[in-house]
Amino acid sequence: MTPGPSDLWSAYRLRWKRRRLLARALSRRHELTARSDRTAAIRKDDILAFSTIRNEAVRLPWFLDHHRRLGVAHFLIVDNDSDDGSADYLALQPDVSLWSTRASYKASRFGVDWLTWLQMRHGHGHWCLTVDADELLIYPYWDSRDLPALTHWLDREGRPMLGAMMLDLYPKGPVGDHPYRAGDDPLETLQWFDAANYGIRIQQPMGNLWIQGGPRARAFFAEEPRRAPTLNKVPLVKWHWRYAYVNSTHSLLPPRLNRIYDTTGAEAPSGLLLHTKFLDTVVDRARVEQARGEHFSNSRQYDRYYEALTENPDLWSTASRRLTTWRALESLGLMSRGGWI
Repeated sequence: MTPGPSDLWSAYRLRWKRRRLLARALSRRHELTARSDRTAAIRKDDILAFSTIRNEAVRLPWFLDHHRRLGVAHFLIVDNDSDDGSADYLALQPDVSLWSTRASYKASRFGVDWLTWLQMRHGHGHWCLTVDADELLIYPYWDSRDLPALTHWLDREGRPMLGAMMLDLYPKGPVGDHPYRAGDDPLETLQWFDAANYGIRIQQPMGNLWIQGGPRARAFFAEEPRRAPTLNKVPLVKWHWRYAYVNSTHSLLPPRLNRIYDTTGAEAPSGLLLHTKFLDTVVDRARVEQARGEHFSNSRQYDRYYEALTENPDLWSTASRRLTTWRALESLGLMSRGGWI
């Protein structure tokens, strides 16, 4: 089908948007100071992980070990003015390169500008995993096949990306009543999730998915579900220096990288980002982040969300499902092998 004038105009606008995003990243690079730069150790075929963190000392040991076990060879992390020892801990890790900044998280597009620069500088030609410290990637066969096996198959299939839905996990009972210690498996504390209650559609002009729902939608945004957090992400990409995330990892450019779904009736491969936000630390953290106002474009619209978190909510319901195996998650349609046998 020959593109029409509107299609050509849209493609032109998206190309310029991508160039502006890359230019932003170049300008923001001066906000980063290298604290422990070990990127010289990166090898040609290494899988890299990128993350921006602030005060994640309690999560970092398991976050790093989980993704190391999957096959991440090197972590490139930006620490945004932590005061809980996160930066000191990361600086001692031999497979972590660490940059620090005191600049505004919101002004950097919530850390995306900083990571775009690092991806331009170090990610070109590598499979790159971009995740937050409260996200744990899983995918079909993740417990027996590592990321090099998955990315080798994706390369053979001509798929330069893997999509994943963020699956909010929570305990049974008030979230603040379940103590968690650094280094413990958070999945032993957060054992429940919503198996249904998700809406999905395709957004134009980039063709990315838009998924909303889960416990945050029903507990905090029941009256205005369109304001609920977005759950779709494209966290794993065979990177090129000209690529750029647009809105967190929810969408990226060029737009072909957003085609993580199949329109022919078949299933595309997909994973899940197990979201460990609702550890007991979320209650006090909500108070801090509400005061900082750095996490949403219009923070005042999210005041009720933060206030509800500070009240130590119970997200469990009679419809909640206990987390078991990846096969159970696949059977619910939350992720797919998509032909990977």
